[in-house]
Amino acid sequence: MSDTSVASSVVSEVHALLQRLGVPASAYQGGDLAVRSPLTGEVVAHVPQHTPAQASDAIGRAHAAFATWRTVPAPRRGELIRLLGEELRAAKADLGRLVTLEAGKIPSEGLGEVQEMIDICDFAVGLSRQLYGLTIATERPGHRMMETWHPLGVCGVISAFNFPVAVWSWNAALAVVCGDPVVWKPSEKTPLTALATHAIAQRALARFGSDAPAGLLELIIGQRDIGEVLVQDARVPVLSATGSTAMGRAVGPRLAARFARAILELGGNNAAIVAPSADLDLALRGIAFAAMGTAGQRCTTLRRLFVHESVYDQLVPQLIKVYGNVQVGDPRAEGTLVGPLIDRMAFDGMQKALEQSRALGAKVHGGARVEGLGGPDAYYVRPALVELQKHDGPALHETFAPILYVTRYSTLDEAIAMNNAVGAGLSSSIFTLNMREAEQFMSASGSDCGIANVNIGPSGAEIGGAFGGEKETGGGREAGSDSWKAYMRRATNTVNYSTALPLAQGVKFDV
Repeated sequence: MSDTSVASSVVSEVHALLQRLGVPASAYQGGDLAVRSPLTGEVVAHVPQHTPAQASDAIGRAHAAFATWRTVPAPRRGELIRLLGEELRAAKADLGRLVTLEAGKIPSEGLGEVQEMIDICDFAVGLSRQLYGLTIATERPGHRMMETWHPLGVCGVISAFNFPVAVWSWNAALAVVCGDPVVWKPSEKTPLTALATHAIAQRALARFGSDAPAGLLELIIGQRDIGEVLVQDARVPVLSATGSTAMGRAVGPRLAARFARAILELGGNNAAIVAPSADLDLALRGIAFAAMGTAGQRCTTLRRLFVHESVYDQLVPQLIKVYGNVQVGDPRAEGTLVGPLIDRMAFDGMQKALEQSRALGAKVHGGARVEGLGGPDAYYVRPALVELQKHDGPALHETFAPILYVTRYSTLDEAIAMNNAVGAGLSSSIFTLNMREAEQFMSASGSDCGIANVNIGPSGAEIGGAFGGEKETGGGREAGSDSWKAYMRRATNTVNYSTALPLAQGVKFDV
């Protein structure tokens, strides 16, 4: 099949999927935002973009919706998310395929992303009956003290291309059951999956009925200036932003200046340690997915690997062989495990990092562009494994591409120190069968990351646990555990059911 015919098939399939998913043609034709599929590099749609004024109007509609939605009982709000989960189940095959075509993920990852959306809906439905406060012991007789949780207001969501729909669902499912409307600004690189998700959500809203006010779920398409509207608007008290650390440095202070809450999911220069006792077959499989899955374009991608000197010569040659044999290609092709990079910028960043590594004397395996796949604007590369003598140079900074830096270590303390010696603090792991090593790695003197795993890689988090990291990763938490508290405000209540009026701390004030 020629490049032209392949491109044509991508365009026609994208349009057919959008039609089946309920997206009107006017939403992806005739606009000024050209959307490319990384599979071929060809333009597959032209999406109309919102103006800052239109984005402000969308926030206004959501703000108006809040006055009604906050009074709807939480279990009833959960019913809307239950219906959203049903609609996502019905649309899973088509939406997952669209993720593949627009973001370049292999089919199991595209479908897995939609399953993650379904899973968080299930979680949020249960949560809608578990927004618990506390009853607190009081020193004053005849009094009761407690805390209650209330809806906070409009939740803004700025998502990235690599998880074009799942990140919205992490926020939206929880925000909606917590009583908050949501305004979503997706990546300008992946607006089509957002349009499809919005259409799916509209079907859930239609089934839910009149209890859901207009403006409850808004979508705004555009560039950085549209995201800045969400950042600056005082009607948005909580903003979840996923992207680079540089983006977080720009967004965080502006949110702080107006005392808004920030849920920041930023860079992740994630590491794994392979200890002397590790099950090396298990480690090999775990490393391969964590480092090469999604073409190295996950925030939890494994980017640094510290291998004990006693097992280095046994594990690393096997890993190099896997890197040389893994199938890179069109993710729609049977057997493909590594699809394309999202665009030229990602490719250039990867090549720059590899050149810097070579300048340090590193031994680079792989990393070259694969010719003959897609068109001139499609960027398929061999994953790169870089053997470093010293943990230095580009290994200290995240490159959003499939590069794995490998370094020997002698002691666990040394490996943990290297794990922690970068700005980001998202995810980490250790492969070991030694309980003491595992426990030390997870202890206060171990990994400083928000996620610390044992005998699995750092990639592939489940929605039941709070997702996020420390340091330059931003400190935000999304999805499971008690992440719902970020979307609500807490009130402490004291009720006096006696006829006396004792004051706290023994204060006397008799009039």
